[in-house]
Amino acid sequence: MPYVNIKITKEGATPEQKALLIQGATQLLGKNPKTTVVVIDEVDTDNWGIGGETVTSLRKRK
Repeated sequence: MPYVNIKITKEGATPEQKALLIQGATQLLGKNPKTTVVVIDEVDTDNWGIGGETVTSLRKRK
């Protein structure tokens, strides 16, 4: 049973966008879709860091 975990920042991905991610990841693997599990974790930007800084602080500088 393939398991795919997608992590995105919690910034308003729509249900439709998430459905497309799930569908695309399932198709990409080419395995039995009935046994393919895809989970999307939405992470607050305060809990996601790049280059030693939170995404929240990086986005404030733009």
